[in-house]
Amino acid sequence: MALTLEQLNAAPLSEAVARLDGLYEHSPWIAEQALAQRPFASLAQLKHACAQVLAQVPLDAQLALIRAHPELAGKAMVAKSLTAESTNEQTKAGLTQCTPEEFAKIQQLNAAYNAKFGFPFILAVRGPRGTGLTKAEIIATFERRLQGHPDFEREECLRNIHRIAEIRLQDKFGAQPEAGNRVWDWHEALAQHSEPPYAEQGQLTVTYLSDAHRACAQRIAKNMHDCGFDSVHIDAVGNVVGRYECSSKLHNEYAGQTPKTLLTGSHYDTVRNGGKYDGRLGIFVPLEVVRQLHAAQRRLPFALEVVAFAEEEGQRYPATFLGSGALVGDFKSEWLEQVDAQGITMRAAMQHAGLCVDDIPTLRRKADDYLGFVEVHIEQGPVLNEINLPLGVVTSINASVRYQCEVVGTASHAGTTPMDRRRDAAVAVAELMLFMEQRARADGDSVATVGQLQVPAGSVNVVPGRCQFSLDLRAPSNAQRDALERDVLAQLARICEQRGLHHSVRESMRASAAPSAPAWQARWEAAVAATGLPVHRMPSGAGHDAMKLHELMPQAMLFVRGQNSGISHNPLESTTSDDMELAVQAFTHLVEQLATE
Repeated sequence: MALTLEQLNAAPLSEAVARLDGLYEHSPWIAEQALAQRPFASLAQLKHACAQVLAQVPLDAQLALIRAHPELAGKAMVAKSLTAESTNEQTKAGLTQCTPEEFAKIQQLNAAYNAKFGFPFILAVRGPRGTGLTKAEIIATFERRLQGHPDFEREECLRNIHRIAEIRLQDKFGAQPEAGNRVWDWHEALAQHSEPPYAEQGQLTVTYLSDAHRACAQRIAKNMHDCGFDSVHIDAVGNVVGRYECSSKLHNEYAGQTPKTLLTGSHYDTVRNGGKYDGRLGIFVPLEVVRQLHAAQRRLPFALEVVAFAEEEGQRYPATFLGSGALVGDFKSEWLEQVDAQGITMRAAMQHAGLCVDDIPTLRRKADDYLGFVEVHIEQGPVLNEINLPLGVVTSINASVRYQCEVVGTASHAGTTPMDRRRDAAVAVAELMLFMEQRARADGDSVATVGQLQVPAGSVNVVPGRCQFSLDLRAPSNAQRDALERDVLAQLARICEQRGLHHSVRESMRASAAPSAPAWQARWEAAVAATGLPVHRMPSGAGHDAMKLHELMPQAMLFVRGQNSGISHNPLESTTSDDMELAVQAFTHLVEQLATE
């Protein structure tokens, strides 16, 4: 029979420890120390208490815990001496059914990993969804982490141990993250749509108004219909807009006042060879909240408008935030003449997709119609992952600016042009990049990136005559960003003058810092606290659609922990269905709290 929190909280310590037997491999002391913090209001609180116990013990105790775990498909499995929990986990991942070749490969990796790090490789083989990783996924993760730094690997093993314990705890309590699993499955289904040739390589790429992008829009629209939204449509820039109307609008009970709307959402386009959760998590979490409201036949005293923004990443065209920008009236008509790598203008792409560019000005929202904007987003960084917290409350979004640049020199023979007579465009950009690295570090919390760099028509035996590159500059405040921008552009001009080169710069995006509205940040903080977790406040170094909506209405964001060091814009981007479940709970709490205000 499944354990309950009430039973665990009320039981004598020895009995409670026995109830949690097997939670951490051969290490009942972790549960025993965590139980000193009873009573627990939620499983999330119990999980965090266990993580805190382990974080505060000496290194030797952490290493002893890691070494208490068996190798994957190792001697203990062969000898059938695994704990019941480990047997279940390795069986779910298919490790008890390895081919001779797979078994030999894993044994080789086990030996190499132990030799390098001095402890066994630990991986939560039931995976982020709890249903089990494939053997191919396990081997690929093994090979990747074998290249890691010892300190990182020790911490990564501990993080995987906490994930193993999380799943075991759910088994003991008969608790399944049903909402999180649904959100997970929606992400998997949407990730089936990718552009050639990326799709053929198993990679995810969805750029603005490609066939894959339009397929995503149709799938999201169907998801919205299935969840019970009252209206769903694709607007003039390709945003998918779903509305769940308020009780007063449907029943005309608002005493003559115009009912307000809570706006939420995020983007569904991706970077090239990106991850499944960037942006999309902020679409599917509120979809699940609406699904639950509809299933319960409940309405709120305000409408919920969920927007799947068509574009945020700036991958096909230089302009960014096309989807959220249109909602605040910041869609510049000159963007329509931008061309992609195939020479297709944005205007032509929109017309081909059946969008009416003349209707774009009508998309601007009126601030008075809205309560505010909230956005859920995967963190895209390591902070929450490192401190073992599933959720974080965003305090502000950094200011940013982007440029597309070119340096022009003289292409000449690599063998016959002396070094002191060269006008090498690529070397000038390399010099600028080194300056940017030093200048951003001097601020401490500024960042500067050249993410695109190419020598058009370059050849191995030709001095580069042209070099095209991007600039991405970010800082916590507008003033700090502007100072960084001035210094970088001034240095570019100096380098080109000294080297006898010409240069051009074209601004493609500028976004002001967007501090969270205090009242909305407080609502997210209350929502996180309601899950039983401590509130962690943090800035966002990445740009988000909330930056644009900030120009029109109050906004605040909730971050969800990412796995694999929180990596993003990368196929390794990941989060768990359990963390998604907590995000759904937090969003639900926010709207319920708002309904009572």
